[in-house]
Amino acid sequence: MASIKLILRTHQADQTGHSPLYIRVIKDRKTKFITAGVKLKENEWDEAKQKVKKNHPNSARMNASLSQKIADAEGQLADLERKVKSVSINKIKEAIKGKEVPNFFDYAYKRCEKIKGNLAVSSHRAYYGNIKKFEEYLGTRDIYFDDITVSVLMDYISHLSNVKKNTNTTQRQKIIILAIMFKEAIKEDIIPPHMYPFSKIKLTRNNSSRSFLSKEQIQGLLNLNFAPGSISEIARDMFVFSIYAGGLRFSDVVDLQHQHFNVEESRIKKVIRKTSRLHQFKMGSVALNILAKYQKENALEDDFIFPIVKNKELYFKNEETKHKIIESGNVLCNTYLRKIGKEMKLPFSLSFHLSRHSFATNALNNGMRIEHVSKLMDHKEISTTQIYAKIISEELDKAVDNYIF
Repeated sequence: MASIKLILRTHQADQTGHSPLYIRVIKDRKTKFITAGVKLKENEWDEAKQKVKKNHPNSARMNASLSQKIADAEGQLADLERKVKSVSINKIKEAIKGKEVPNFFDYAYKRCEKIKGNLAVSSHRAYYGNIKKFEEYLGTRDIYFDDITVSVLMDYISHLSNVKKNTNTTQRQKIIILAIMFKEAIKEDIIPPHMYPFSKIKLTRNNSSRSFLSKEQIQGLLNLNFAPGSISEIARDMFVFSIYAGGLRFSDVVDLQHQHFNVEESRIKKVIRKTSRLHQFKMGSVALNILAKYQKENALEDDFIFPIVKNKELYFKNEETKHKIIESGNVLCNTYLRKIGKEMKLPFSLSFHLSRHSFATNALNNGMRIEHVSKLMDHKEISTTQIYAKIISEELDKAVDNYIF
């Protein structure tokens, strides 16, 4: 015999102290929660009497509505148990809700596996990880698509902000992944479009602030002396190489092979890992000098230029292994770059990605057309490159404020 009871889930209280009220169904020691569409403060709910207290302004109306919902649920349950001798908890929930709605997490995790081959390893991890975090917040996997309402999402955003201290950008990324699952389910005609709750939620980004090295700072970095072959020297050389090689990302610098470099034309030609697009460009003298430093006699075409990847066979085993090796190498190089940045007394933390910012900003400062910078950085949209043009404009404004009276 199944039992039905109203439960105020106080662990999901929002900033105003209101918690969602659920219809709890227990069958064979398994539990399902169905939203009652009501939010109350803890002092407004009488658990023993299963009623909204009189201190709530609409207590009479709400109690009548809740009583009707419980009566309907009990009626649906009784009808189902008369028709079927052995009934599952999922079937009970479906009967009470009046329609069959799929479990959100069952669908989302299966969908993650289905699209795994079409995503970068890091993207797949982000999808899976953020869905898992949402499940941990709710405290149950027994959540159906129509359980995820605007109110539930707003409570989750509040939790991310106030408890997890996530930035607006991080909150936005986590909610977008949940929204993608809804869109995919709608596209597959698994749920109707009206169940999509995200259109009523406004997501914002943090104002971006991009640090970069000036010409003088780059030269200062080049002038530093390190033990030959040390990680410090390799990290510095890869960083400066990136600045003078179109702002190549770490993942493309670390797996740069001799076959990607045309010595006669001083040109790099390789498929960019992030975009999977074939990218080629001519390099300047600084980048060429760094490459010459790491040239080896009798090197094979598929040998790596920079000695970060130690096991070539393991690296090419599969995409997941490759991603782990790149990630580990990035962490290692960034550790040494941070130390170097501190020694140089830079006003920001030095990381490999700043090489990309430094290339773009200095190239635009030197008069390179924004279309050419965008092409070299392999940006899909020129609007992405315009962020760096905005930085230069802001720097110019500061110069006017400081030196023109």
